[in-house]
Amino acid sequence: MSTSLKRILLGEQGLLVIFVIAFAIVSATVPNFLTERNILGLLQSVVTIGIVACTMMLCLASRDFDLSVGSIVAFTGMIAVMASNATGSILLGLLTALACGSLVGAFNGVVIAKLRINALITTLATMQIVRGLALISSDGRAVGINDAGFYDLALSRFFGIPTPVWAMGALFLVFGFVLNRTVFGRNVLAIGGNPEASRLAGVNVDAMRIWIFALQGLVCAIAGILLASRITSGQPNAATGLELSVISACVLGGVSLAGGRAAMSGVIVGVLIMGIAENVMNLLNIQAFYQYVVRGVILLIAVLLDNLRSRALGRRA
Repeated sequence: MSTSLKRILLGEQGLLVIFVIAFAIVSATVPNFLTERNILGLLQSVVTIGIVACTMMLCLASRDFDLSVGSIVAFTGMIAVMASNATGSILLGLLTALACGSLVGAFNGVVIAKLRINALITTLATMQIVRGLALISSDGRAVGINDAGFYDLALSRFFGIPTPVWAMGALFLVFGFVLNRTVFGRNVLAIGGNPEASRLAGVNVDAMRIWIFALQGLVCAIAGILLASRITSGQPNAATGLELSVISACVLGGVSLAGGRAAMSGVIVGVLIMGIAENVMNLLNIQAFYQYVVRGVILLIAVLLDNLRSRALGRRA
């Protein structure tokens, strides 16, 4: 690979170049890809990954992981449906789910920040615990929605675009602003770059980590509510394997696994690349078994690119 090409691919615009090339190739070669119906379907299919990636970006940028996101999405979706059915109020169901998601996230943050247990182990344990709670609370079965108004959360449209896509776009804007324009965002990157230096500079690192995980739980609850509405029931086995897709999208989008580096624009492109890959495989009727292989390859490529970018930045420094 020539030096100039390598510089483009590993630079800030490299991912965008890859995305534009991939989009052009897919549009020209895959039948029905560039239709309005398929593009809207593609955007809807990445809503869950896109929403959860907003805060996974903050976790990774601060040198942490959250493997429990898929379980929290399933659990909070169940809670939203069950609480709505029990109280007869959709609003109460949604608030209960948001509170539960935030509590699970805050629990992760407290265990990691205060008890000094590795984020990988903590969230791996929470992943099992929360999935178990979802199965126990529903007796392992899907829970139907009593109030048809719940369906409108995901099935309604605004200017012809599904509401969940607007919600994802709004969260992209909010967390992009938080990362780039607030002290909170700058502290997240500083902690990821050097936690000890951040502590000496007066940043409350423990509180920051708890807030990041609480936000992760809250955002997972939003994704869980929209997913339950879209599939018209609470499913205890929903969103299995979501954590790997979200981490792949973030790392593919330039978020460093070593912390200290993240950009919302990169995450958006990473999410779209993941969505396009899955959409194309569906249009070409590729079996689900092979799709697992492709997702694994994308994860490997993402980690390889992160490694190459880190080396390139290290040489420039």
